Amino acid sequence: MTRTSIDNLIANTIREDVRSGHVYNVPDSSGYIKLDAMENPYQLPEPLRAQLAQRLADAVLNRYPLASYATLKEKIRAKLGVPAGYDVILGNGSDEIISILCTATARQDKRAVVLAPIPAFVMFQRSAQFAGMDFVGVPLQADFSLDRAAMLAAIAEYKPSLVFLAYPNNPTGNLYDEADMVAIIEALGDNGIAVVDEAYQPFARTSFMDKLPQYPNLVVMRTLSKLGLAGIRLGYLAAAPALLEQFDKVRPPYNVNVLTQVAAEFALDHVEVLDAQAARLNDAREILAAALAALPGVTVFPSSANFITFRVPDAERSCAKLFAERVLTKNLSKMHELLANCIRVTVSTPEENSVFLNALKASLQA
Repeated sequence: MTRTSIDNLIANTIREDVRSGHVYNVPDSSGYIKLDAMENPYQLPEPLRAQLAQRLADAVLNRYPLASYATLKEKIRAKLGVPAGYDVILGNGSDEIISILCTATARQDKRAVVLAPIPAFVMFQRSAQFAGMDFVGVPLQADFSLDRAAMLAAIAEYKPSLVFLAYPNNPTGNLYDEADMVAIIEALGDNGIAVVDEAYQPFARTSFMDKLPQYPNLVVMRTLSKLGLAGIRLGYLAAAPALLEQFDKVRPPYNVNVLTQVAAEFALDHVEVLDAQAARLNDAREILAAALAALPGVTVFPSSANFITFRVPDAERSCAKLFAERVLTKNLSKMHELLANCIRVTVSTPEENSVFLNALKASLQA
């Protein structure tokens, strides 16, 4: 097949918005200190890793997973604060959970809307687009708090099927005001679903999970990635049973593989180890934030996550110099005008935090 015929084939079969879009780029981190993806830098202790290795070796790989995932879901309910009488569905990370939500609410009789404050997690918009929904972003205020009046006005105007509220927010790191979030949930009523994304809940130590019985239109979404299990890709979602049943209809069968299931069950049996790591990172976050704030020309924004967003005089220059020192961070400047000259850095070990700080100091020198 010639290049021309391939181009014609793509033009005749692939959606225009997909053709004009870009692949979600994940840079190669080999040989770098990786502080751009909000990962937990700590592995399980060696004795637990040896036990997990045996569990994985014993996993039944020649059979499909048990489609109900009953044991894993029971451990999630018991260990992670899901209210009594509520269940969860599982996904291949938060990304698949977001896709499931969008697929279930994308209408065939009219164009449905997804609404979120921006800047926000990029997959809210991408998943809406790929499901054939419209995305409406409502800018945050300059201090990254919710613009409550603007959010309520947008709900009244666009009547969204889904509203995503990240708690804490990525990429800003802050917790939105609880009263503002409740006002949004109540404004949606039975016309829209409020999705509270609690990916960073292990560090925030606050949650809307206990409010599920109070608000039938509330969905709480989490992931085990930030807790220290990014490599196994497991997300979960809790909602009213009748609502959860509808989402489960569009979940692909066997969407969580056997190795993920075994690893997650084992980790949840030792969740206190992961919680202790999260507490350690919270302590490190406060130390790192104070060190950043002491640097000339640096503005640090409050964070309840395992990362810190801060502003420098020239983010392009600083990130380039950090990269040259083999330190990966995230330049947020192009994401939204509110993030001009902002950089996001993962909180890591004392050693890696020190390397980052020294490299950043050098980047700020004239």
